[in-house]
Amino acid sequence: MIKNSTILRINTKNIIYNYNFFKKINNNSIVAPTIKANGYGIGDEFIFKLLVKHKCKHFFVATLEEGIKLNKINSKVYIYILNGIQNYNLKQFNRNLIPIINSVNEFEKINKTNNSFGVHIDTGINRLGINYNNIPNNIFNSKKINIVISHLASADEYDNIYNYTQKRRFDKNVKKFKKKDIIFSLSNSNGSILSNSYSYDMIRPGIGIYGGNNNNKRLKRSLKSVLTLSGKIIQIKIVNKNEYIGYNQTYRTKKNIKVAVIGTGYADGIPRKLSNKGVVYYKNNKFNIVGRISMDSFTIDISKSKHILKIGMYVDLINHKYDVENYAKQCETISNEVITSIGSRVIRLYE
Repeated sequence: MIKNSTILRINTKNIIYNYNFFKKINNNSIVAPTIKANGYGIGDEFIFKLLVKHKCKHFFVATLEEGIKLNKINSKVYIYILNGIQNYNLKQFNRNLIPIINSVNEFEKINKTNNSFGVHIDTGINRLGINYNNIPNNIFNSKKINIVISHLASADEYDNIYNYTQKRRFDKNVKKFKKKDIIFSLSNSNGSILSNSYSYDMIRPGIGIYGGNNNNKRLKRSLKSVLTLSGKIIQIKIVNKNEYIGYNQTYRTKKNIKVAVIGTGYADGIPRKLSNKGVVYYKNNKFNIVGRISMDSFTIDISKSKHILKIGMYVDLINHKYDVENYAKQCETISNEVITSIGSRVIRLYE
């Protein structure tokens, strides 16, 4: 059996644990996981089936293509399309495949059909959505709307007053909708723990389902790590003093060292940002990356533990002790970007 050079292990029990954590935040709120971008790179079909099995009935994706794929697997749960109707054939939507409209023009198009739909109110992030000050009365009066959402720009900053500003703008509009059974939703993973007043009828956790916490202290305490990203040792060798490792001579040895070449690189989602500064782990041992990250490999200095590692063994870039947030900090980015960047040739193992 061929063992892949890069493996992403996904702890499914911890995904369910994290999902249940969000369910406990407010027993009156629906939990609707965001599984866009192939389930944040983890595998949307698997995550979808797993959560449906645990009685999850509401999901968010970005595109109609993502939604159609999941709707074919299970047409009884609700799948909301965040990117709206665009120039799609409106007949592709159905009772359980629901677009979130983002402009008055989109509203006018879909309101002529029998489709139900949602409305995105832009309360200040200035991406998708209808500006909170410019919503016409015919939207407030529509009987075809089943969900109204907005999105917080700084939910990961607990003390940021802009969270309250956006909530106040959302509240002002919530009161104007005439239909009685509309679902209102403002919060993502971080927003869900600002206070219960941010929960409304539904929370939409994304990165939190997959173990990311954006260094939010409460989420860090409450969520479990999901991912282990490992690379295989494909060669071990001695590099003599005053030799260079990797492209462009960015690392020069000061003495003879023993190195291991790991068979994973930026084609697998390991950013070049880790060149000459990243670390990997084997049990309780930590090893420094030396030289540039290449497309298919990078090199670590194993001189201090030269007898521990052998060809065919795996070292971890992410594991349950050194989690995705620790790795994201090394990469100078956020955990969302880290996991959605993991390449397609990396095998996903669901455990």
